[in-house]
Amino acid sequence: MALGLAFGPAPASAQAMVPVDQLMAPGPLPDIALGPAGAPVTIIEYASMTCVHCAAFHEETWPALKARYVDTGKVRFILREFPLDPLATAGFMLARCAGPDKRNAVVDLLYTQQKSWAFVDKPIDALAATVKQAGISQADFEACLKNQGLYDQVNQTREDAAKKFKVNSTPTFFVNGRTMNGELPIEDFDKVLEPLLK
Repeated sequence: MALGLAFGPAPASAQAMVPVDQLMAPGPLPDIALGPAGAPVTIIEYASMTCVHCAAFHEETWPALKARYVDTGKVRFILREFPLDPLATAGFMLARCAGPDKRNAVVDLLYTQQKSWAFVDKPIDALAATVKQAGISQADFEACLKNQGLYDQVNQTREDAAKKFKVNSTPTFFVNGRTMNGELPIEDFDKVLEPLLK
């Protein structure tokens, strides 16, 4: 994998570098990647299901990023769990319980409808109603949220990212190891990606 260290002017949000081999080392949960394994650039996003900035990124920037770079084979994109609260942990657990083929669709659904389940009086009931749209029954919902092993793996993913890669906010992105933070527009990604893809 090319590290592409000749970056040109980086956005103000760009920070430190993390070795790519450390970022790509197997974690508590298997990565579910979009884009080819041999893509010249890998983007890893650490996100929380209850983070409004993460939802905004997935609504506003992700479609363009996916169309321009992931769908064209230039970027491999990996979303990793960094729950900021127990409700976010539950959302990620349900996405994992849906299975590897449906996980990203459940994540997209939860971000699209975040306001209707994450910030309401009875969030667990609202979360159950939301994931029903993805085919997760009440019985499966309850069984998933009782899965202690999965709960531990999701939280260990967060702890590893905080300890090893100094992730302390969401969304945090690593573009071939270069840290970028926040709800970034597609233009910020263009500035960093274009030099790596020449």
